[in-house]
Amino acid sequence: MSLLDELLDDLKAEGDRLWNVVSGLDDDGWSTPTPATGWTIATQVAHLLWTDEVAVVAATDKEAWDALVLRALEDPTGFVDQQALEVARLRPEALLARWGAAREALPRALREFPEGQKMPWFGPPMSPASMATARFMETWAHALDVYDALEVVPDALPDKGGDRIRHVTHLGVRTRDFSFSVHGLDAPAEEFRVELTAPSGELWAWGPENAAQSVRGSAYDFCLLVTQRVHRDDTDLVAAGPDADRWLDIAQAFAGPAGEGRAKR
Repeated sequence: MSLLDELLDDLKAEGDRLWNVVSGLDDDGWSTPTPATGWTIATQVAHLLWTDEVAVVAATDKEAWDALVLRALEDPTGFVDQQALEVARLRPEALLARWGAAREALPRALREFPEGQKMPWFGPPMSPASMATARFMETWAHALDVYDALEVVPDALPDKGGDRIRHVTHLGVRTRDFSFSVHGLDAPAEEFRVELTAPSGELWAWGPENAAQSVRGSAYDFCLLVTQRVHRDDTDLVAAGPDADRWLDIAQAFAGPAGEGRAKR
């Protein structure tokens, strides 16, 4: 199995897990506020479906993509959120139907994209595998907000997700320098050693073993941190070295401006 196929299989599984939770909600359920200020469950799903749709456009229709970028430039910091709020006005059945169509279209578009080329995006161009990784990260993170709103414990779901979060950890490590730059800081010159314990108990590691600075802890807590779903003080993550310590204060695996993060529990 190729890396892209593995990513798309895991993305489908993560989307299915969320779908099974929201598909039976009534109107009041869809209107439930989530931890993201001003966002209901409908907004969370609307954001996922709209971004999936836009990724398909980026992979298949240059003219439509260029037009979309021009619209986004009119409101660089608010355009994406505004699209989510607008799509969230759909009736729940229409929202689910549109999300279902987007979830089917995206894998086709990524698999059919010319090999060796990169697709345009709001930030740097991305390979299909990178896009699938980003879509997994967002699906996982926004699903957590939905589960929180509904007081659903993810580990109590039939599909616990398990080691699928390795895609989020990989993205979180790779976006280290971006986390510094988005805060106007110079990225550290040297690599860190990052050692994370997976849900299965496996150890995942990045960087040289003899690195002067390091981050260690659970992979799940690291994923929560880099998607800004938890305050650093509520994780088991331990940093050694001043730059590694600073990274845990500002880490983000998602594009765009620095997020507000979450308050300490």
